Amino acid sequence: MTKKTNLLGSLKSDFPSGLVVFLVALPLCLGIALASGAPPLSGIIAGIIGGIVIGAISNSHISVSGPAAGLISIVLTAVATLGSFEAFLLAVFLAGIIQLVLGFLKAGSISNYFPSNVIEGMLAGIGVIIIINQLEHAVGYDKGNEGDESLLRHDGGNFFSDIPDIISRFEGGAVIISIVSLAILVLWDKIPALKRLKILPGALVAVVAGIVINQLFISTGSHLALENAHLVTLPVATSFADVQSFVIMPDFSAISNTQVWITAVTIAVVASIETLLCIEASDRMDVQKRYTNTNNELRAQGIGNILSGLIGGLPITSVVVRSSANANSGARTKMSTIIHGSLLLVCVLAIPLVLNMIPLATLAAVLLLVGYKLANPAKLKHFWDKGKYQFIPFIATLIAVVATDLLKGVALGMIISIIFVLRGNLKRAYNFRKEEYAAGDIIHIDLAQEVSFLNKAAIKSTLNDLPENSEVVVDASDTVYIAHDVLDLIQEFRDIKAIEMNIKVKLVGFKKAYELQNTDTSKVFVEHKEKNNKTEN
Repeated sequence: MTKKTNLLGSLKSDFPSGLVVFLVALPLCLGIALASGAPPLSGIIAGIIGGIVIGAISNSHISVSGPAAGLISIVLTAVATLGSFEAFLLAVFLAGIIQLVLGFLKAGSISNYFPSNVIEGMLAGIGVIIIINQLEHAVGYDKGNEGDESLLRHDGGNFFSDIPDIISRFEGGAVIISIVSLAILVLWDKIPALKRLKILPGALVAVVAGIVINQLFISTGSHLALENAHLVTLPVATSFADVQSFVIMPDFSAISNTQVWITAVTIAVVASIETLLCIEASDRMDVQKRYTNTNNELRAQGIGNILSGLIGGLPITSVVVRSSANANSGARTKMSTIIHGSLLLVCVLAIPLVLNMIPLATLAAVLLLVGYKLANPAKLKHFWDKGKYQFIPFIATLIAVVATDLLKGVALGMIISIIFVLRGNLKRAYNFRKEEYAAGDIIHIDLAQEVSFLNKAAIKSTLNDLPENSEVVVDASDTVYIAHDVLDLIQEFRDIKAIEMNIKVKLVGFKKAYELQNTDTSKVFVEHKEKNNKTEN
């Protein structure tokens, strides 16, 4: 049972976060379109659909959808192979239909098998990449890589290979704007009086400050003034005819082309995997610990890609960078995502000239703060303290994501996690008992000797379906190992969802199970439960 969310009840938090995501998404949408060899507005169209349409259909409250850097190479290759952007749009349309079918076939359930240390490693790796890549923009080296979300760029270069050029093309004005913007963003979170002004987010103040500073440089004829290459660049429509000319329709005559279908399947598979990874990460960033129906999410993504292909947009996925910016800005519901998409639509049509005055250095400052929160050094210590079986997959995923790309990094982390599970549990079986129940019944969930992250899906499903006003006993008396993912799941259920649904939770035998594991976290977990009089041993 899921508690219904009032979308208009959290506007005080959702509007500022939607504004922040809009400021982050704008250059990313344009940069990804340019890096993909597509029309600049195709990225904006995808961002608008990802925000308004997918945001409205999806039941994820934190994730934000739009064009993704992970698909850049696919788009580049496909457009060249198919011979026209119109034929490529047909492939995007067909990919959306395939995703819709996958959603109805309930393929989204595979996301339950992504372990939390791998997801956290992916997020930390993305944070490192953001910091490294945005440092270039912070000092005015705007080479047009806004769409890159990997260390090794699609042009073959990287931050380190650019260092000689960065030094020779150092822009003093960009550095000043970056420093002022970062100071505003940090102070906005630190000073209580400013922090209370939630309706006026620090990112908006930083953007306004960046515009004002650069305009002062221009008006005084200073050599610090930034040229157009260092500002946001949007196409400007002067009439309705211009707007119509921006919309490109797919070429349905190419439907018999085998390459179109191959491209469609490729986009559908890669976009679906990236989306499921992001959804799992977004659910972990949600302070209210709500679970997203991943099958519904695949259907929402499918509808979004069908529409995007029909009106000239790039393929869409749920995106980590925008989702993390959304979560870190205090979003409470999916209204934040819808607001970001609406702002993209309104501002692109109404005030492109104002948007084209925003320095990329200011947006770099916003993303640098997002990157730091994702790759906070405290995460490294957190997983180190959990032991080698948690730390090694985490750090391997982080390094691989930075060195290669998101999918390869997660694949490596998954392989290492599975090896660890198989190594210690080849001879252990998992037994899960589930009985018929109704409101008011006492429900017994008996954990077996071995409970790994592979069992998370079944336990999550059972906990999520428990009726209100009931009592559940989770018994770990016979358990000698329980994965941290399952521990976190049970703890979050007990502390948040169970309270909301008036479910009494009784935990039995957990102290014994963790003493057998000899982990530090067991002490914290057990002591916390004993403090709340909810654990029996």
